Amino acid sequence: MGAVLALSACAPAAGTAPSVLTPVLTETPSTPQPEPFRIVGYVTQAAIVEMIPFDLLTHINYAFLIPNADGTFAAIPNGWKLESIVDNAHQQGVRVLISVGGWGWDTQFETVAADPALRAVFVSELTAFVDQYQLDGADIDWEYPDPGQSAQNFLALIRELRAAMPDKLITTAVVAQGSTGDGILPETFAIFDFVNMMAYDGGEPHSPYALAEKAFDYWLGRGRPPEKAVLGLPFYAHPNFTSYRKIVESDPQAANLDEFDYLGVKLDYNGIPTIERKTRLAMQRGSGVMIWTVEYDSTTDLSLLSAIHRTVNQP
Repeated sequence: MGAVLALSACAPAAGTAPSVLTPVLTETPSTPQPEPFRIVGYVTQAAIVEMIPFDLLTHINYAFLIPNADGTFAAIPNGWKLESIVDNAHQQGVRVLISVGGWGWDTQFETVAADPALRAVFVSELTAFVDQYQLDGADIDWEYPDPGQSAQNFLALIRELRAAMPDKLITTAVVAQGSTGDGILPETFAIFDFVNMMAYDGGEPHSPYALAEKAFDYWLGRGRPPEKAVLGLPFYAHPNFTSYRKIVESDPQAANLDEFDYLGVKLDYNGIPTIERKTRLAMQRGSGVMIWTVEYDSTTDLSLLSAIHRTVNQP
């Protein structure tokens, strides 16, 4: 906080000693520095810590902490791995969040969020987990609250979580567009630090450039600030979730394509040109990109993460 020194003085009355200049400190608010462009990588429990490119990421979402219907959480396997990721990440200035839920756990979220007592347990347990592992925050991956009462319950849960963790990051993952997104009320935008738009799994092809544009159109159109909009990018193919790494191991030329015949199956995915183009879109209309998942990337010079990093940092 910067301080401005103001000198105040008044004319002395006749026959009195001159007054002494009195320094008065007035505070001027510092200008908040903009967040750097976010490169958020989901890392699963299958990750090999030594192979995580921490230098190419700004945030890591560790997936997943599974919620129970009573507000508690299932024990996380290999807690030592999360500890190692946090230690390595923090040494390089990378922030780590625990991602809660994931696909298939909506029933547990619905039950917990609807009950104030269970919400309190959830918030308390999650706060303790974040503190235990020295995490930088939590990513709530409820897929997906429904419009109506479910949306109100989600809002209540996030408000209570923010009150319990005022200095931690709180984020969420949402659909690219459509009615399912209506369960995320605009009131949540002020609570979340940023929101990851899952602009993939949207048909065939499952993640074209047009879907990324529609994701920004939908969420910015609903009032989400661009500085909180993070574009999700897939590092895998449809229809069988083959990793990008395996595709380019089969044929390095596939890195420059979005379609490839892999073992007799036609795959659609995002090659380097599309990833670079989407990154530029996110730089223009949002504040970052999110990757599912880091383990699916190539470890060679065909890495998609490297392509993102080059695009963000090019002169």
